[in-house]
Formats: sequence, C-alpha cells, structure tokens
Amino acid sequence: MMKQQKVVKKSSVADIQEDITGVQPVQSFPIVAIGASAGGLAAFESFFAGMPANVQPNMAFVLVQHLSPDHISALAAIVQRFTQMKVLEVVDGVLVVPNCIYVIPPAFDMAILNGQLQLLEPVAPHGQRLTIDFFLRTLAIDQHEHAIAVILSGTGSDGTEGIKAIKQEGGVVMVQTAESTEYDGMPRSAIATGLADYVIPPSAMAKQLLLIADPMMSHAATQPGLSTLDDQNALNKIFVLLRTESGHDFSQYKINTIHRRIERRMNMHQIKTMSEYLKYLQQTTTEGGLLFQDLLIGVTQFFRDADAFTYLKTQLLPKLLNNKAEQGVVRIWSVGCSSGEEAYSLAIMLKEYMDEHQVNFRVQIFATDIDARAIAIARTGVYPAHIVSDVSPERLSRFFIAEDNGQFRIHKNIRDMLIFSEQDMIKDPPFSKIDLLSCRNVLIYMNASLQKKLIPLFHYVLNPEGVLFLGSSESIGEFGDLFSVLSPVFKFFQRKENILGAQRSILGRSPSNLSNIGINMPNARLKLEDAPKRPLRELMEQSLLQVLPVSGALVNEQGDILYLQGRMGRYIELPSGETGVNNILKMACQGLRRELTMALHKVMLSKEPAHYPQLHLVHHGVATVVSLDVRPITNNGFQPTPTDVYLISLVEMPTDGLINLADKPMHTEVVDTRIAALEQELYEHEAFLQLANRKFETSNEALRTFNDEMQSLNEELQSTNEELETSKEELQSLNEELSTVNTELQTKVVDLSRTNNDMNNLLAGSNIGTVFVDHQLVILRFTPAITHIINLIPSDIGRPVGHIVSNLIGCHDFMQNIQTVLDTLIPKELEVQTTEGKWYLMRIQPYRTLENVIEGAVVSFIDITEMVKMRAALALANERARLAVVVHDTYDAITVQDMDGRMIAWNPAAERMYGWTEDEALQLNVSARILPNRQKEELEKLVQLSQSVVIEPYRTQRIAKNGSLVDVWMTSTALFNSQGKMYAIATTERAERAQQL
Repeated sequence: MMKQQKVVKKSSVADIQEDITGVQPVQSFPIVAIGASAGGLAAFESFFAGMPANVQPNMAFVLVQHLSPDHISALAAIVQRFTQMKVLEVVDGVLVVPNCIYVIPPAFDMAILNGQLQLLEPVAPHGQRLTIDFFLRTLAIDQHEHAIAVILSGTGSDGTEGIKAIKQEGGVVMVQTAESTEYDGMPRSAIATGLADYVIPPSAMAKQLLLIADPMMSHAATQPGLSTLDDQNALNKIFVLLRTESGHDFSQYKINTIHRRIERRMNMHQIKTMSEYLKYLQQTTTEGGLLFQDLLIGVTQFFRDADAFTYLKTQLLPKLLNNKAEQGVVRIWSVGCSSGEEAYSLAIMLKEYMDEHQVNFRVQIFATDIDARAIAIARTGVYPAHIVSDVSPERLSRFFIAEDNGQFRIHKNIRDMLIFSEQDMIKDPPFSKIDLLSCRNVLIYMNASLQKKLIPLFHYVLNPEGVLFLGSSESIGEFGDLFSVLSPVFKFFQRKENILGAQRSILGRSPSNLSNIGINMPNARLKLEDAPKRPLRELMEQSLLQVLPVSGALVNEQGDILYLQGRMGRYIELPSGETGVNNILKMACQGLRRELTMALHKVMLSKEPAHYPQLHLVHHGVATVVSLDVRPITNNGFQPTPTDVYLISLVEMPTDGLINLADKPMHTEVVDTRIAALEQELYEHEAFLQLANRKFETSNEALRTFNDEMQSLNEELQSTNEELETSKEELQSLNEELSTVNTELQTKVVDLSRTNNDMNNLLAGSNIGTVFVDHQLVILRFTPAITHIINLIPSDIGRPVGHIVSNLIGCHDFMQNIQTVLDTLIPKELEVQTTEGKWYLMRIQPYRTLENVIEGAVVSFIDITEMVKMRAALALANERARLAVVVHDTYDAITVQDMDGRMIAWNPAAERMYGWTEDEALQLNVSARILPNRQKEELEKLVQLSQSVVIEPYRTQRIAKNGSLVDVWMTSTALFNSQGKMYAIATTERAERAQQL
C-alpha cells in the first residue's frame, strides 16, 4: 500500500497551482483519461496499486467517474491512499501537469482546452449524461497522439464514442478485461468496437503505460514527418507490405497522417526507428492487419453537423427531387461510410422528406468503404445506446427498434434503402447517375494529387445538377470549372453542366491514372450542338469588339470550333467523310493550315498572342492576303466557360486586285510535275490518315460504349450481389429466428412433458379416482384409481360413461347428476358406497379451460372410508361421553375393574364413599376392598357374569380407606368388546351404612 497523504479540497485554481508548485511541467507529456462507473473504485485501487513505487510516470491522470450530483465526493481522498502522486479535485481552469491525478467533481461535465481542465454545467438529464465520452472527445482534439484512454468497470456504454475520437487522433486505448470487472457493460461495449490496443486487467495497465511512455515522448520531441532517407525508404516498403496484406495503396495518403499512425504502433511495441518497425512488420503476421485497421479509424455519428443536414433537407432536396417523376429512382452514394451512421442519416432524412411532402421515390443509397469490419457493422444496423445523444427521440421511436440489451436496431424500411459494399473508390469502378454524393472527411487524409483525381471522378458520376457533399474541412480545390458552390459553410457543391471543362480536366491525366479511377477517356470530338450557345456568342461578340470587326472563330486547345463569326467560309471548308466535331485545323484552306497550327500551339504554350501579318491563301483558285491573329481568352464572368479558349481572327489585307491563277506565269514542266506529284502524294497520305483516324475514332467510340455498358452491367451486378447478400442476411436472420423459436418450442415440449409427468404422478399419488367427460358424457381421460370404482380400461376412452358398469351401490342417478352439473354449472358432492364396503365422496364439477370455457365435467372420487368409520366412532364416543356425564354426577359409587380385579374407573361418588381418590383407587385391586371371608363368594359371581348370567342386585360389604366397613347394594354388569368377549365388570354400589371394623 502506498504511503497515505492528506488530500485538501482546493477552492480555486490558485490554490491548486500552489499545491503543485513543486511539479515541473514538461513541454509535452501523455494525459491519461480513466473512465469508470459502477465498480470503478476497486478498479482505481488496482490500477494505481500496480504503479511501481518511487517511479515518476511523467504522465497526468484524469479520473472521470459517474458521481451522484447530490452528494459530496470522497473519491480524491480514497484514491490518495493508493498512490504517492498528488490527487486533486478539479476546479475550473486548472492547468494539467504531469505526475498528478485530477478527479472530476460531482454535478459537472469536464473538458480540456490547451491543457486546462474546464468544468461545465451539464445540459442532459442525470441518467442520460455521457461524461466520459464528452471528456475523451475534447482530450483527443486537444492532445492528439498524446491522449490515452482507459475504460474500467461500469454499466452502459459511456466511453465507446470517446475512444473512437482518441484513435482518430492517434492516441492509445486500454480496456479492462470483462472477467476482472464488477460490471462489464462499459468494457464490453468498448471491446466490441475493435479499437482497444490493450485489453488487460487494471493491475497490469500502469506498467504497460510506463513501457509506451518513453517511445511516445521521444517521438514527440521530433517534428512530424520523415527525417531521413532511410525512413522514407522504410515507409515505401511498409506501403508495399500493406498493399500486399490488404490490397489497398496508402502511398497517396498524407504522409503526416500515415507517419503518425505508424509511430503509434511503434510506441505500442517500444520500437524506436522506422527500419526496426519494418522488420517487425515482416516478422509478425498479425501486425499488418492491425496497422491496416489503425489507418482506417472512422469517426462518424448520426446527423453529424446537424445544420448541414437541415440545409440539405430544406434547401437542396426540393431542387434535386422536383424533376424526378413519381416512383422515380433517387441514387445516392455515401463514400467512406465507415459503420453506416452517415448513410443511415441520409436515408432517414430522405424518408422524412418523402413523408412530409407525400411523394414516393425508389431510393438507392450505395454505401461503400474499404473497411470490411465497418461494413459488417453497418449491414447489421444495430447501434449502442449512446446514439440517443445524436438522434432525436422522435427519430428514435420512428426509425429505430429498441432491443432488450439497450441497443437500437434500424427499422427495416430504412435498411431496405441501402446497399453496403466493400469498395475502394481509388481503383474500383464507381457508381454512376448519382443524384447526391456524400464524401465527408475522407479527402482530408489524401494528398493533393489523389484529390485531383477524385474530384473529376465525382463530377463524372453525378447527374446533371447533382450535389456533392463534403466535410467541413474539405473543398473542391482548383476545380471551380466543374462545380459551383451552393453553400461554402456546409460544403455543398453542384455539378456544372460543362462538358468542355470536364474534358479539359480529364484529358490532363494519363490514361493509366484514368483507368485506375474508373473513368473512360471521352472522345476528343464534341458535337457543336452540345456546346452552350448563348454564353459563347456573348463571349465571341465581346472579344471581337476588342479587335477589328473581322471574321473569327472561337476554338479550344484541340482546335475544335466552338463558335464562328463573320465570313469564315472563305477560309475553311468541310472535309469529306463522316462529320463529327468540326476542327478548324483540318478545315483550314491552302496556305493557312500550317501557320494556324503553329500559331495555336505557340499560344497554348506561351499564353501570349501570336500574329502573322501577311499570309497568302488560295481558296477556289482565288489568291488572298490575310492577317492571322491568335490569342487566349480568359473567363470574364461567362458561365459555364472553360479557361482554355482561343480566339482566331482573320483580317483580309487590301491588294491591287484578285490574282487569277490562269494569269500566273508557268514554271518549267519538270518543276510543275514534281510539285504535282508531291501534292498528290501528300493528298493520299492525308486521305489515308483521315481514314485511319475515322476508324480509330469509330473503334474508340465503340470501346467507350462497350465500357459504359460494362460499367452499367457491373453496377447492376454489384447491386444484385448486394441484394443477394441482403437476402442472405435476411435468410440467416430468419433462420436464426426460426432456430430460436424451435429451441423455445423444444423447451416448452420438455416443460410440458415434465408437467404432464408431474400431473400424472400427482393424480396417481393422490389416490383420487378421476374421470373427465365432455358435454356428451364421453370419457376423455381417467386416472388409475378410478378403476376400483368404475370398471374402466384404456380402450374405454371415447365411450359414453353410462356404458360402463360401476361398483357403486344404489347410485342409479349417476348420469343424471353429471348432466345436472353441466346444465346448471353448480358443483355437486355425494357420498357413495362400493360393493367392497368402501365409502367415497363423489364430487362433480364443470371442466373449465384457461379461457373460462366449459368443455365438460370432472367426476372425482375421494376415499372417505376411514372418515365414515371415524364419524361412527365419534358418534359412539359422544354417546359414551353423555353416559360418562351421568356416571360422574350420580350419587352411587360406580367402578370398573378388569378381569384381574384391577380398578380402571372410579367416579367421585366412590371417592366420597370409600375415601380413596381416583388416582389412589386406580392403583388398587378389588380384593383390597373385599373381606377375606367373602372373596370366594365374590369370585363366583364374576364367573356367573362371564357366562352371561344376569345377577340381581345384592347386599355386600366393602372396606373403606379408613378401614371401616360399608354396607352397600351391589349391582354388577359385564362389559363385552366387539368380539363378544367380556373384558371388564362395572359395578354400581349404593351405601346403606358404614361401621367400624
């Protein structure tokens, strides 16, 4: 036991800071939050008793326990008994320093900000407060990887959400083993998340904390990031091992985030360098999976940022759904759904909207994540009790089912809206035709290059005017040409109907990257009618006003014509063959094509205008001199307009007149022939290239169409697979329910069989004969004892009871009695006698079911033979008692003696007559009261009595106690038993006089 120290409750921050003046704070140190509820005191004692003596842990401990708000807490004083560290009850604003223990006071919630503990008045009712969750969340935000959470004994699930926040920030989580707790609710809930780094008894936690503290402090002293080239090489190899283990590439995630997670694993194993951890990862088969899970920590909750969901429901859903036909399909994609809270929130919100506006759409919500464990949790749709802090009571009662263990299950009509699947949006084909895409707090973990690949992907999968929903710390970056901002506060963005912008963004990426994110390379040729007309016309007119009013064209960087102005037909001509998007570089006339191509590429590279003052063109045999000007056009408020647009203007220069080729002097025949041959060869090559290009474009279009079909088919297959998985889950659930019902029925059958056996043994053991009959007096059942009264055998079941011969004497109205009871429903009792001489109480009563329905009668026979005999004996005894009263009150001496002369009865008159009390007389023999000379005579009279000879009263003498002789008239009567044998003589003696001997 640690040395006890006095605990003084401080009333102010100054008092506490004064009390810990001797404690030197360090720049950065771990803060251990220990949460407990019922049974926590014993766990605290075990925890601090396990701290090695005379060791400074260089950590601060904050105890957060559920305390009664109505009583003063003595927790600080109690904990002080187990430790040498200072134990302080928290006051508002106290600064946390190492090697101290801080105890939460009653009736307060507690938070931490910049290392200071803040006390807050609780808002939630006492029974619904989640004090541990609240503090752990603030600790994670404030201390990041220096936060450590310890969950000890307690009921409920407080602390479960808090450890998710701790893990999100790279902290450590310890949980007490369920076997070592007094109440295992909180530990089991925390263990079920799979986030616990250590599940150990409290006695082992302190030593484990000391082991991970030194590596944590050493890593904290260095700046985040990779300090050496060796670390970078080791990290790259870790990425390779992770990709081999999980199939997912984390090399494009933010290095600081990845590094922080790896450092956390290094701290747990007391590993100091990245190279050593790489070796450990190679040698330990389970570490790769654990690191992968650490990288996938998903912190989510129902209706996170509730104001954002309100804005979505009230402002955006009406716009999204107004153009949907009744019974139309609403497709939503929740990317990085984690354990499903976000996706279910969207489903609940959409269901509320449809019910409020009395519309009905077919909703498909695709919820995806690369964490298979989180997807499994989401599919079950069962969440712990602490969601009451995020979901309103109305939504809980409407969309959730409360289970016996305190958890909540998503209602089936909400679950049917969602399809959960394991999917990596970086490499797997995406869903398409999405109305709302929710990707919240996923992009913040990815580097800029990966974000630049994903934002165009989101644009690609969204329907026109589809909405992108990002997290509060995320944005679309440089892709303002793809999305317009709907709400900068809540991070809602709407897809722009801007094909050219999308093309520019997509074509800027290599085909390999595009295939990795599931986007097909779109055809470079765009139909002219697909381009917006009015905005481009206005841009064209405004741009031409800045130069001469000449012929011009607005093109993109490929030379595709977006808009024409003036008499451009004099300088371009349509090519032969199929027409798609008109390209000015292919349509330019002789003398303009080469210079126009060079000028456009020059402007694209330099972003500066290019000017060619005099170009000699030949079109339809007419020579013309023009000035060519090419310049880039920026977006001047025209929406939607891509930035890379170029203006080509042609100004015809004044000449002395048109030159006819026929008037042109001829060259030599050899030169003309050579030129004609080269021109013919060039024409053939151009025709061949055009043909090959058309074939390539046709093949590309076919491939794109096929790829679109394959993607649609893949989506359908994914949807079908998800539906099959859902059906499988439902069948499994149904099978489990049937199994449960079957088990219950088997249990009931066993119970019923046991009850039936007990009833049979009870009826047989009671020896009460019973027969059950229905309304038609047909025998339904009988007990074995009835066979002694009515001659029944098992085959008599189903026969009328009147057909059976009974052993009753004189009971001719047996059937009538039963029918009377059935008619009147009044029970009846009769005493009957059998031919064997036995007496029975026949009781007839209606047979009532549990529903109080009469289904027949029950006739029972209770053996009362002994009772009848006892009743007769009692009557005889009563008669004898009456005679005994007469004997007692008579004035004559009445005595009874047995055949040996012993006195067995002596009435009060005999006591008065002879002087012996009854007790004394019962000790005498009759010979003691007879004179010796008369004993022979008296003996002869006894013999006569035994021979049933009636003896008339006679005179005789008897000796009294005082020795005197008493003259008496004697009347003797023989007493016989039931067998007719004399067993005693009763005498009546009436005194005449008494004389002294």
